[in-house]
Amino acid sequence: MEDRPPTAKTVRVFIGLKIAPEIAEELAQLAQGIERFPTRFVPSEDIHLTLVPPWDEGSIPDAIEKMREVLKGSAPFMLTFTRLSYWPDRSYPRLLCAECVTTPEIKVLQSALLNAFGQTEDRPFEPHVTLARMQRGGRAAVRKNEMDLELSLSQSIDSVELFQSRTQVGKGYQILASLALPAPRRKWRDILGHSLIRIRGMWGGWHPGKAKKFKIRRLQNVATVD
Repeated sequence: MEDRPPTAKTVRVFIGLKIAPEIAEELAQLAQGIERFPTRFVPSEDIHLTLVPPWDEGSIPDAIEKMREVLKGSAPFMLTFTRLSYWPDRSYPRLLCAECVTTPEIKVLQSALLNAFGQTEDRPFEPHVTLARMQRGGRAAVRKNEMDLELSLSQSIDSVELFQSRTQVGKGYQILASLALPAPRRKWRDILGHSLIRIRGMWGGWHPGKAKKFKIRRLQNVATVD
């Protein structure tokens, strides 16, 4: 019998955005409106927005490096929650979700990450966070419970996380890495414009003519000293 090479150990991971604790707690409280039905709620500390769905990763350092390369072309952006609703729809509710605005920033970021990890999506990306999963016996009852609510919540996204999926029942997601989104570089035009404003504030009624005379006087003074 031939010896088989050892199977490389893999880790079940996914990429997403960690929701701010205060917003996650508020969303979790809103989800409690269906607690009388057979439902499995997502703990507030586990509430997240998935960008790349789970896969089996053999090298966490390589995955982190891929993420770092993708994030070089991104910048911090705002994530806005707009509505609490059943997914995929009210006629057959399986999830209770908080929907988010599909901004160009999050759309480009998700697409770049999918490409980097060789994944594709069968349907258009609709950013959302899952708050609860409906049990089969409670779906009919849930249909009668109105949960279509407008939301007005926003948070700044300045990092992207690599999560490890749950390994045991009762244990939450583990963040393996949190990579910061690089701050956008300021354009030279903006920097120079800001500098001119400061100069005007220092010299009062500053204008090019006065600046030129001031420079000439200083050169004359230097010449006299020499």
